[in-house]
Amino acid sequence: MTEALTARLAYHQVDAFTRSAFTGNPAAVYVLDDWLNDDRLQAIAAEHNLAETAFVVPASASSGHLRWFTPTCEVALCGHATLATAHVLLTERTDFAAPLTFTTEQAGELYVEQVEGRLWLNFPADAPTPCDEDLDAVASALGTTPDEWRLASNYVAVFASQATVAALAPDFAALARALAGTDRGVIATAPADARQPDDKPIDFVSRYFAPAHGINEDPVTGSAHCTLAPYWGQRLDKTALAARQISARGGTLACRIADDRIHIGGDAVTVAAGTLFIDTSDVIS
Repeated sequence: MTEALTARLAYHQVDAFTRSAFTGNPAAVYVLDDWLNDDRLQAIAAEHNLAETAFVVPASASSGHLRWFTPTCEVALCGHATLATAHVLLTERTDFAAPLTFTTEQAGELYVEQVEGRLWLNFPADAPTPCDEDLDAVASALGTTPDEWRLASNYVAVFASQATVAALAPDFAALARALAGTDRGVIATAPADARQPDDKPIDFVSRYFAPAHGINEDPVTGSAHCTLAPYWGQRLDKTALAARQISARGGTLACRIADDRIHIGGDAVTVAAGTLFIDTSDVIS
């Protein structure tokens, strides 16, 4: 006979890079005993339909292997879902302790510390270099041409003002076509206005578009700051910077440059917890 087996997988949904629910960047987090197959992981991420769903298999009370999936694909690095994973392990569980070390498929070892209640990601720097590619189609899809193009894991479109970045209204279908085959998204960035709505000092702002990865606009992108921090650090002659991603949800990040590593500080809040039911296999007897 064939019997369907149902697994019950606990998950948490966390808003990252914020202290307030319903802002920042949401991620679903699963702490697994062992890996499911990749198709199942991708299907779970598609079911949640968030920018990223994180899966971690712990190796000890302070380490584990971490992977991230958008609704359409696995990604090499994700900042906000790493922050969310650390938040779940350290606040929703009692059997983990900081500092945390995560091994990954493509990004090497990542580290998370907790300092005075704030989580700090320790990621590899991804400094951008001048870009001489023909990006007219990308600029057209963005709706305006940047003052400067830079290239790292993503394209970086540098604008003169925060208002210009805030006003971008990309044609996402055209942007996806323009980015096809590159495996890159577009980071739009500019110096921050001297006066912010909350009067907090901010050095630079950004937005991030990745329609080819199933994410038209990511609310807050920790990994993008591995590129933005080196760029703005050199331009502003600073090693500690305050950043704001000015998507509709928005979020704030602290960045510290330490040689070839970028430390990204942020807060997180759990907004939901639940159980996912899946058929795991057929047992034939």
